[in-house]
Amino acid sequence: MLNNVLAQSSANGGLMITILYFVIIGFAFYFIAIRPQKKQQKEHASLLSSLAIGDSVLTTAGFYGVVIDIMEEVVIVEFGSNKNCRIPMKKEAIVDIEKADSAE
Repeated sequence: MLNNVLAQSSANGGLMITILYFVIIGFAFYFIAIRPQKKQQKEHASLLSSLAIGDSVLTTAGFYGVVIDIMEEVVIVEFGSNKNCRIPMKKEAIVDIEKADSAE
């Protein structure tokens, strides 16, 4: 009888330790992967909300251009010195913004 009680308590203890390991791994995964990604998404969203006409932008493709028009999800960007090179692109494709005021 005593052996059965000891066997059950050690099995329950092993199960609790296993659950504790999973909880610790879950918290570590949250702080290492999920939390920094959400922070980066918020920073990118605030960057895009500060976008204005005339700002110089860097795209994910590595092109520099000037914002000509801003719509809901699309931005028209003028590339190079050729004034005919205007390309509509998604706002999410903008990586960096340099304000027009700081260029002066």
